Amino acid sequence: MKKRCSGILMPVSSLPGGYGIGSMGQAARDFVDFLVLAGQSVWQILPVGPTSYGDSPYQSCSAFAGNPYFIDLDQLAADGLLKPEDYAKENWGTNPNYCDYALLYQKRYKVLRKAYAAFLQQRPVPGYDTPYSDDWYRFTFLSDAWLPDYCLYMAIKEENKMCDWQTWPAPLRLRDPKALEEFRTGHADELGFWAFVQYEFAKQWQALKAYANSKGIKIMGDIPIYVAADSADAWAGRELFEMDSEGHAPPRRVAGCPPDYFAEDGQLWGNPLYDWAYHKRTNYAWWVRRVRHALSIYDILRIDHFRGFDTYWAIPAGDKNARGGKWEQGPGMDLFRALRTALGDLPIVAEDLGEIFDSVRALLAESGFPGMKVLQFSLNDTDSLDLPHNYPAHCVAYPGTHDNNTLRGWLENETTPAQRKQAKAYFALTEQEGEITGLLRGVLASPAELAIVTMADWLEKGSEARMNTPGNPAGNWQWRVAAKDLTPALARKIHEMSARYFRAEPLPEAEPKKEKAPAPQPKAKAADAKKEKTTAPAKKAAKSAK
Repeated sequence: MKKRCSGILMPVSSLPGGYGIGSMGQAARDFVDFLVLAGQSVWQILPVGPTSYGDSPYQSCSAFAGNPYFIDLDQLAADGLLKPEDYAKENWGTNPNYCDYALLYQKRYKVLRKAYAAFLQQRPVPGYDTPYSDDWYRFTFLSDAWLPDYCLYMAIKEENKMCDWQTWPAPLRLRDPKALEEFRTGHADELGFWAFVQYEFAKQWQALKAYANSKGIKIMGDIPIYVAADSADAWAGRELFEMDSEGHAPPRRVAGCPPDYFAEDGQLWGNPLYDWAYHKRTNYAWWVRRVRHALSIYDILRIDHFRGFDTYWAIPAGDKNARGGKWEQGPGMDLFRALRTALGDLPIVAEDLGEIFDSVRALLAESGFPGMKVLQFSLNDTDSLDLPHNYPAHCVAYPGTHDNNTLRGWLENETTPAQRKQAKAYFALTEQEGEITGLLRGVLASPAELAIVTMADWLEKGSEARMNTPGNPAGNWQWRVAAKDLTPALARKIHEMSARYFRAEPLPEAEPKKEKAPAPQPKAKAADAKKEKTTAPAKKAAKSAK
């Protein structure tokens, strides 16, 4: 970002709406309009891939597919694929402020299958007895590198009661060509359903992105560095990872990170680690495909756990926590040179948080990507690099990320009296301005080219609005905003604060009220008044003579 600007972090899942989770429908467009009113330039979201057990967008079953839950049901109805009674009367949960993922799994696919049945009855091309349009063929052609394997993976998974692919019958687990062909022949309709779901996701997403871009809003997406062990990518591409060649044993080592601010035992993610030697031999072809795909759906790309490209934490498979891991060497700039050669300039933001070595800093500097600074890491009674006055211009500043508590939750539950004292002195916090507003002021006033604030922090929510607690597998990714909270008054406050620190154009000044001009007198009355004025002295003289 060359120009100072600001944005809001708002996951798609957190958007308001009536069907259990945020979607790519009207509420998403309304949020774009809110961003415009608030003078913002960037809408940051979390990964939009399908979620699985644990509901984490960072543990998706595909590095390329979109989340079926985000498909807007009202739009499907507008397209003639659903009737309102197909979904409006369903029980989508009792609390509109939280996602109930178990309920979504039970209800959403049932509705999407109704839409697929209606899709098969459509005939978009006159004279041809087929439901498939030119747009469909274009989508499937452009997605050929990943879509067939994803659909096959999901169909086999359904057939095997959603069990991990490593427990499937050996012929399917090992991708025996004859077994796969027999399965395709016997499950053509199921394969078609999963392709339909991805087609509808892509169609709705591109329409939403086009709307945002037309309003001057860039979408910052997010890709996890790793893929889930139970994923189409791991099943169809075992050569990409440190995987057992037979496909039935867990990888010998898995991903995570060492003990840190978030978790004293470290974080045991369980993802398979990349076989970087293989990737180098292929000139990082899979990574080129992955980043090309991501840049086709996002304007800016945040890469999670950037430090893992320098050195990554490898944990022996079967360990109960991450303490027993060790650092291994990653691909470094070799990967990013290959990406630049294939794709040109890369609008990437590097999530460079965690335990950072000098070698990670050197990689970030050589890559030229902006890193991240987080206010919540700053209060240690030293001249911390995370204090806003120390931020470099070429970075993205946050009060907190999706992995942090909200500012209010942090202040109330996670700071010491000494830290609160430091915050009050450093940020000049006052009751009149409010503590949260004062902290946000510090981030917006920083030298960072881009400042991103979570929607929950603009709303001054407490810990109930926290998106994720690292190391805690339950109760995450659930918070949703209420539509009534996204008010014009809040948008004006955000705009005024952003403009004050030259991150937005100033709001137009209200025109001063004009005084009402005296009403002109009717011509006849004006003439009478003039006549009265000229005859008045004569009348006065005559009266004196009497």
